[in-house]
Amino acid sequence: MNIALIVGLFALLLALIIGYNVIIQYRSRIESAKKQEAAKHIAVIETTEELMGNAHHLPYSKELLVCLNQRVLDALQAMYDIDPTNRTLAQRIANMEEQLRQLKENYAGGESTNLKVPSNDKQAIMMLKLVKRLRDTLRSEHKKGRVNTQVFVAENARLESIQVRINIENVVKRANDAITRGQVGTAKQLLKKGIDALSTKNDGYSNKARARLQSMLDEIDNKKKQQHDEERKQHQDKHKDDDIDVLFQPKKKW
Repeated sequence: MNIALIVGLFALLLALIIGYNVIIQYRSRIESAKKQEAAKHIAVIETTEELMGNAHHLPYSKELLVCLNQRVLDALQAMYDIDPTNRTLAQRIANMEEQLRQLKENYAGGESTNLKVPSNDKQAIMMLKLVKRLRDTLRSEHKKGRVNTQVFVAENARLESIQVRINIENVVKRANDAITRGQVGTAKQLLKKGIDALSTKNDGYSNKARARLQSMLDEIDNKKKQQHDEERKQHQDKHKDDDIDVLFQPKKKW
């Protein structure tokens, strides 16, 4: 009887230990999953705040700023759902809600800044990458239903236009630099690429830019033609002078 009791108690103890370990592992998996989910939201907040911090580099509209601020707020609220006891999150949510309210009610309209022409290729690449990230973020928020279709279409088109302007203004600068260095062939190649890139565009900026690039290309061709004509004239004048010299040179006596 005592042996049976001991065996029973041992079995019960073993079951309790196993059950405790199962509960511990389950809680550990839950905590790990919560941390992973929180890490995703933290990454969203950090990347979005970085995009918001670049509003002085590119023209940001009210709609874009609202989209980015709302994205941060949604991520904060998702983190608070994971950990409702976090008072810091609660305060950040309240601050973000107030910031978003102020933005919607008091934003003066227009864009955050004027588009600055890139001063070099490195800056142009940085600006183009920023525009791409903004378009990707906007597309992601639209897919999640957080940005309505009308706003998405208009804002995406505005960002695409900025992308075109950065590319073309950089082409113009590089072409002018090439002309200054006497690299006419490179300049022509750049201008032709710019014209090709604008061939499918029909907005006001694109039409003016296309005419501007074509004018620069025509100017290069005209200068080259003038240079060719002058060289041909000089060549003809030289031959004419040689003929005169031959005509009036002293005749040999035979």
